[in-house]
Parts: sequence; C-alpha cells; structure tokens
Amino acid sequence: MECGADDVLRVLADGWLYPTWVVGASRVRAVSDDWPQPGSLIAHSFGAWPLVIDDVSVSLAWFPDHGIELQARGWPAGEARVRIEVAPDGPGCLVRITEDAVRGPGSWVPRPVRSTALHVR
Repeated sequence: MECGADDVLRVLADGWLYPTWVVGASRVRAVSDDWPQPGSLIAHSFGAWPLVIDDVSVSLAWFPDHGIELQARGWPAGEARVRIEVAPDGPGCLVRITEDAVRGPGSWVPRPVRSTALHVR
C-alpha cells in the first residue's frame, strides 16, 4: 500500500472505521471502549437496505506493531476468523489478510473451494 504500516494500524485500531476496510460492512452501531484489545467488540451491520444484518466482530488478538486477529460474525451466513498482518515495505507497507469460515454455512463448503473464493475477492 502507498502508506506507512503505522497508518494502517491506526485505522485498524479505530473501530468506527470498520466499514471502510471490511467488504460488505455498511455501518457501525457501537464500539467497545477498549477496542482493539482482546475480547472487545464492534457492533456492525452489513448488506444493503432492506437486507441489512446486525451482528458483531470480536477482537481475538491485537498486535500494536503488526496487526489484529478477529472473529467476524454475520449470521445467518456464519462466522469467519480473520487475521490482518501489516509490515513495512519500502516507503509503504504490505498488508496480508488471512480469512476462513469457522462456523455456519460458509464452513460447510470444502476448504479448497472457500480458499479460491476468498482469494478472488
């Protein structure tokens, strides 16, 4: 990316910016005061009206110098474990996102098929 790793980490640390970096998220309803500490959450919505679904994402781990791991919920679609790693790369940074369905209908799809679909996205 054409910005520093610290810039990306600041965005990840501000729960109110969640819809700017999560595909499909349409709004944030609430953010824990201690976001992004483990156990804190973001109450969000995804989809377009009138098909908006309200759910939460929970921080599982926060690494202030290189990223976050979270459990993103979006029932009835299910839940995904998402890890975002940020590293300096010349004048900018490299962002690596690892995501996989862990609960619900998405997890019933064979992993190779899920991996291909997520990679394309």
